Amino acid sequence: MAAGFKTAEPLEYHRSFLKENCRPDGRELSEFRTTTLNIDSISTADGSALVKYGNTTVICGIKAELTNPTVEAPGKGYVVPNVDLPPLCSSRFRPGPPGELAQAASQFIADIIESSEVIQPEDLCIERGKLCWVLYCDLMCLDYDGNLLDACVVALLAALKNTKLPEVTVNKETSLPQVNVDQRHSLNIHRHPVATSFSIFDDSILMVDPTDEEESLATAQLTVVTDEEERLCCLHKPGGTAMSGEKLQECMSRATVRQREIQKLINKVIHSVNMEK
Repeated sequence: MAAGFKTAEPLEYHRSFLKENCRPDGRELSEFRTTTLNIDSISTADGSALVKYGNTTVICGIKAELTNPTVEAPGKGYVVPNVDLPPLCSSRFRPGPPGELAQAASQFIADIIESSEVIQPEDLCIERGKLCWVLYCDLMCLDYDGNLLDACVVALLAALKNTKLPEVTVNKETSLPQVNVDQRHSLNIHRHPVATSFSIFDDSILMVDPTDEEESLATAQLTVVTDEEERLCCLHKPGGTAMSGEKLQECMSRATVRQREIQKLINKVIHSVNMEK
């Protein structure tokens, strides 16, 4: 009976739960799904992490390559993020070029990298005007059930903190790079941005960490990105109804709490892995 009601009237089905201040999966409106993190998930990458938000799973692999700095920024390296939503993660995605959601997610990640200053591009420069690192950050969704952006940001941050680059020097006689793979150093992570996404139902009911179904039924979406100093790094609202200042402030407050929770989780997992080595 309930399954038929959910299929025939999904919005009313959800409203019946929202009247009781809960959701179909049993969570409270302000409750996140269980979040788990693993690092060093890809042995061939320079850094990697796998994140699960409930049934949403994202893996991030970082590959560092040597290249020439751009003419416009001779003293900087650069970071190239890419989000992939293959058909294996959900029936809603099709083979072929990146769809609208994948492109928007890739741009969102690029904006966060720049606005949050998680990595200083100058730290990736080896020799000004001659040699620098480019970090290719490939994020693949393995299982999609909403809230892609939050999972991507956590996976990226954890993978960057897990990344170790080999020592590189430039031979003065040949001007060729010399790579010492036995000597590696971690990236200098300047900020710890964390994304917190919200869905708004009927223009007034606010819920965190929406599932795919909740996102499809919501009247608006909002993603707030903050760092450890409670600084707003990015605010992403892809259309939908307007939000009051009071609702926005509520989202900001919840995002700062979530940032501390996620940073604590990442530090705990990294510490645990380092202790095992």
